[in-house]
Amino acid sequence: MGLLLAAGGGRRLGGRPKALLTHRGRPLVEHAVRMLREGGCATVHVVLGAAADEVRARADLTGCVLVDNPEWPEGMGSSLRVGLASLARAGAEAGARTEAGVRADAALVSLVDQPGIGAEAIARVRGAYRSPASLAAAAYDGRRGHPVLLGADRWQPVAASARGDRGARAYLAAHEGEITLVECGDVAEPYDIDTAADLGRLG
Repeated sequence: MGLLLAAGGGRRLGGRPKALLTHRGRPLVEHAVRMLREGGCATVHVVLGAAADEVRARADLTGCVLVDNPEWPEGMGSSLRVGLASLARAGAEAGARTEAGVRADAALVSLVDQPGIGAEAIARVRGAYRSPASLAAAAYDGRRGHPVLLGADRWQPVAASARGDRGARAYLAAHEGEITLVECGDVAEPYDIDTAADLGRLG
């Protein structure tokens, strides 16, 4: 399953929610969902926060599981916790059905503000799944980045460690030796859309 964190309010963008930034004529969140699907994630859970009602109204998120994070101002950690809880519920309801070669007991976590990471990088990281204990991440010239693959056995401890804007960073640092790094620097660019200067990277 794909987990897209799209709740950010774009504080350094003057309060423009990142999910609603325009990319290729449509809201950025649509592009991020499409990349996850093209990368092999049949099911995508999208965590919304800032301007959630407007995102629902303006973006075509048909087929996605939409999850509201009322605590989104606390940072990415709160969105990761909400998203992993949604995945756990879905996994229990579905009985961890097999999803095109990757069981639904693994999550591929992606960020809405990284449009330079496309379907090929997502598919590569997704291919690192081996078991519910899997832990993998894209690497760019050897440096860990997104997306990150979390086997279901990892969800609870990751959620417990997710605080502020750090997301899964603390957990990943503590388990660095267990991470399978998947080099993606030849097919993706891991830049963030954080400031007004970054908006030029959007199409």
